[in-house]
Amino acid sequence: MTSRWLQTPAHVTSNPGQLPGGFRAAGVACGIKPSGGLDLGLMVCSAPDCVSAARFTRSGVLAAPVVLTKERTRLDALRVIVANSGNANAATGRRGFEDAARMQGGAAMAGGVREDQVAVASTGVIGVPLDAGEAIRGIARARGELREHGHGDFSEAIQTTDKFAKEVEVDVALPSGTVRLTAQAKGAGMISPAFATMLCFVQTDAAMSAETADLLLGVCVARSFDRVSVDGQLSTNDTVILQASGTSGVRIEPESEDEVRFGEALDWALRKLALDIVRDGEGSKRIGRVVVRGGSDEVTARAARAVANSPLVKAALHGGDPNWGRIAQAVGAALHDTAPLALDIFIEGVQVCAGGVAVPHDAAALAQAVAGDEVEYDIALPGEGGEAEVFFSDLSHEYVTINADYTT
Repeated sequence: MTSRWLQTPAHVTSNPGQLPGGFRAAGVACGIKPSGGLDLGLMVCSAPDCVSAARFTRSGVLAAPVVLTKERTRLDALRVIVANSGNANAATGRRGFEDAARMQGGAAMAGGVREDQVAVASTGVIGVPLDAGEAIRGIARARGELREHGHGDFSEAIQTTDKFAKEVEVDVALPSGTVRLTAQAKGAGMISPAFATMLCFVQTDAAMSAETADLLLGVCVARSFDRVSVDGQLSTNDTVILQASGTSGVRIEPESEDEVRFGEALDWALRKLALDIVRDGEGSKRIGRVVVRGGSDEVTARAARAVANSPLVKAALHGGDPNWGRIAQAVGAALHDTAPLALDIFIEGVQVCAGGVAVPHDAAALAQAVAGDEVEYDIALPGEGGEAEVFFSDLSHEYVTINADYTT
């Protein structure tokens, strides 16, 4: 998928192929997903000095695998990831935690590592107990299928309502040498900018400290998965993990040009995956980008997220309707203590509102401009210094159909 909002850095080259050195993956079917198909993925790093970093949902209701991974692993030294689709293992109580622990133990045996080096992730229906026996048997089968080209099956195994795979496979040219960067993500619904239901796993053969990995991942997540919305619904299971095997021999030192360029590549990769998630969007026809400037960062973020999460704005986006009143309403609701709010609104570069008042414009030309696959909204608030960006999908009839029948 391509977008005018995403430019590939010059030192990043697409190169479909195998995983970075030290990694093997597999995806198998073990009966967790009611519809059949691949539903359990295993990612293993053989490098003993593999470092990692992770970010998780900020929901108050955490799924069992998130709790287990946060509390019972070395988040800076994860070597194995086991992830299933079809069941979120969320709101499942003590049994859910024990089932996640059984998956962790099975994956540790499969990868030949300690249990505290295994992350567990799940996605799917909430509130239904997971059949851990099926998962354990799936892990055993996946162990026998691990291979350097197994990330395609791994990617398929973590999908739920996704219409297409969300993957990155690139080489990154750094001053100290070339490293490989791959990633797999899933997500199409239950996506909100308090983290995106989504999972993302990133692998590289670059060498770096755990502190560098954590810094880079945190900055890049804030500019990608933290800036997308499909439906404004925060997931119980969101997980992003970066693993660095170090097998390339190219070490990324702090505050070096290598760190800058690798950070640019990681930022591009995660923003690409985030845009893919928005574009998938459970029935999405169009995607939007809202940029709010002025005031403080907190104020602009609140306004941008209000626009991106507004059902009225999303419905107008779906219908190709340049109804800027929906945008003004959403911003006003988010900043209700600022009346009278003298905001400016631009749609596809056409100003439709100045100082809170309608501006004459060519309505026919604007209607044509919003008929494309991507629509941009720019909003200026009084003051200066703050800026926020959010990507979002429209609200379609298909979205309602998918979610009305999700468990039936």
